[in-house]
This record gives sequence, C-alpha cells and structure tokens, in this order.
Amino acid sequence: MKIVLVSTYEQKGGAAIACYRLKDALQEKGVDVKLLTAYKTSDDPAVISPFNTGWKRIKNRYNFYKERFTIFVKNSFSRKNLFAVSIADSGTDISRLQVIQDADIIHLHWINQGFLSLQNIRQLIKLGKPMIFTMHDMWYCTSICHHACSCDRFMSICRECPYLQHPGAFDLAYNVWLKKQFMRDPGVVFTCVSRWLARRAAESGLMEMNRILVIPNVIDTKVFYPRNRQEARLALGISGENKILVFGAAKLNDENKGFELLKKALEESRYCKEIDLFLFGEIKRDNDFLKDMPCRFHYLGVIDNPEVLAGIYSAADVTVMPSHYETFGQTLAESMACGTPTVAFNSSGQTDIIDHLENGYLVTYPFTHDFVEGIDWVLNHVDQTMRKKCVDKVNRCFSSEVVVRQYVDLYCEMLTQDSDKK
Repeated sequence: MKIVLVSTYEQKGGAAIACYRLKDALQEKGVDVKLLTAYKTSDDPAVISPFNTGWKRIKNRYNFYKERFTIFVKNSFSRKNLFAVSIADSGTDISRLQVIQDADIIHLHWINQGFLSLQNIRQLIKLGKPMIFTMHDMWYCTSICHHACSCDRFMSICRECPYLQHPGAFDLAYNVWLKKQFMRDPGVVFTCVSRWLARRAAESGLMEMNRILVIPNVIDTKVFYPRNRQEARLALGISGENKILVFGAAKLNDENKGFELLKKALEESRYCKEIDLFLFGEIKRDNDFLKDMPCRFHYLGVIDNPEVLAGIYSAADVTVMPSHYETFGQTLAESMACGTPTVAFNSSGQTDIIDHLENGYLVTYPFTHDFVEGIDWVLNHVDQTMRKKCVDKVNRCFSSEVVVRQYVDLYCEMLTQDSDKK
C-alpha cells in the first residue's frame, strides 16, 4: 500500500503540521508514505517537492502571485480579504510525477496558494485512483472562502459573496462555484478534522454525492506530554504561584483569533493582577498590537520547536483560545496532551476537544463575560485530577495510534473497493 500525501507547505501552518504529523505516524506503523509539497524545508527523504530547480521554484512563485493578483484586481484593488479566499486558477500538474503514478491512494490536504489549481485537482481525479481530500478549513465545500462564517450561500449556490467588494449574482464566487462542480464525484472521500466541520461540509451544495467522514488531527504524544511543572515554570523565568495563561496562534493578530475578546476577559477576571500571559506566534504589521495589556505578559515570538511548546504548555495553569471559530483547535489538543486544561468558545471544532467542566471550559459564544467565568473557573479548579483527564482525552481520541488506525482502515477499504471495480 503506497500513499502520497499532498500539501502546499511541509510544516508551515496548522494544516501542514497536521499533515506532516500524519506522515510520521503512518511511517511508524510501517506504511509506505510520501509527502509531496511545494515547499520542502527539511532533509526528510520521505518529503518530495516537484520544484527541484531554480526555474521550477520561480514558476511556482509566479502561480502564487498570479492568483493573488487576480483576486486583488477582481476585488477592486482591495487588500481586504486577499488571503481569506482562494480561486485556484493557477497551479502545477503533478499527475505525471512518478510519486503520483506509483501511489495506490492520493490523499490531498491543504493545497492552495498556487500549488494546485482546480484543473490540476481534476487531472488527479481522472487518474482513477482512490482519492481522499482532508478538509482543514471550508474551502473544499465552498466556492472561494476558507471559512464561511455566518454565510450560508454555499448550501445552495455561492454568489453575492460577502468577502468581495462588489458581490453580485455572477461574481467571482459564482464563477468559481461553477468550475468546482467536478468535485461532486462519489469516488472522492472527504475527511474532516472535527464533527463541526463535517456538518458544514454535509450542508454544502457541492458535496451531496460525497462520503464525508470525521478523522481528527494527530497529536504526537511522544512530544506533547506533561513535563515537571516547576522545572517548566523556572525555564520561563516564573517562580512562586503566579497564574500562567498561554495563548498561541500562527498569526496572533488574525481577527478570527479573537485577541481583543481575550483582553476584555482578562480585564474583568478577578485573577487579573496574578496572571502572567505567555503569547506565541507571528504579529504582522501592527506595532501597537500588545499595547494596553491588562495583565503581565511575555511575548515569545514564533516557536517552531514542539519540545519548547510542550514545556510552555506544561508550565501553564490554562491555555485559552478566544477564536471565533476553529476547524479543530490544535493548540487546545497539544495543551491538554501536556496536562493543561483549556478554555475556548463552543462555536466550532473546539467542542470535539473540550469536555465542559471536565478537562476545561466551553464558553457560550460570543459572550465575553462567560469567557471570564471560564478562565476563573479553571484557575479555581485546576488540580491533578483535571490534568489527568486532559491527558486521557488526548490519548483516547487524538493519539497517533488512534488516528492512524482510522486512516489505515479507510485506505484498506478504499483499495478493496477499487480492486472490486476492476
């Protein structure tokens, strides 16, 4: 059984990290798996890039800029929502690559930003091999947006798109929606990283004929496990009984991540003066982002080392995620694997991870006052019993062994069905 995973990035961003961890987990179980990526950044021999010359890399970057420029022009030269949508009009034909030709199953993950166009995806489907599309956001089940938020047009026909400056009946979203009709292929299986995302996918007018399954992201419990709490706190320069909160994201000032909601909640917390807030992630083009913080804070920048992340989680009393929506909530699961309870809204994929008042607190969306209650409740109740429940939940639902078993079963089932057809 030969599997090829396809992802734009090797390990940049939550979707890419999830894909890479799945690759590692499959390898550990003896599966012959390769990861095909536009941006190879490691010396891992199982990771392959089709852009192995300077000219090919330039062409790949050209595809990226061409797509963004098209969106920029068609959206009246507005930068707003420039990266909230993808139209997949440019990409690279990977169907003839040897790794694709040799594969028994092609497993697509996040393939946007110039790696694969809609035409390229169609070329892969025409190979007739079993195919899995893993949804890390909503793009596969909408026209152009990665998250539909409160919009429900994708349930029938995407048009009059709220992400566009001049929405209309025959706008950019409508045109891409028509091009995406080929995805209505019963031979393509979609896996979603949470039950919330699967429900959204099942509502889509594009997916009436597809099989939709829920298989969560892998959490590497050999890396994310509880460290000695006192040693972890000393490593952060924290002594005594300070209450440590952690908040991290790929981009902290992404509006969806809800940082302003967190600031407001911290202002109202009765523990505000006792809190040390540790922040990690990128802050883009906003020098004032961390001004007027209501509590002590420590900005750690971008952290790529999972061992360091595990130490930060282990030192904390609670990890918070004030996001308006999350398809999964990888930071929450990583934190819980390290024995640290979490607080997040009950609006999306977080509900698969947090068991309310057991291993954390699910906040009623979008009420900030309930987020305050959540933070205060966890700080007042966190103990070894709760920490153990956090670890048990991750081991039971998101460990490598659990997730790989689900994928291997699916791969075997699809190969059997494919063999029967032939």
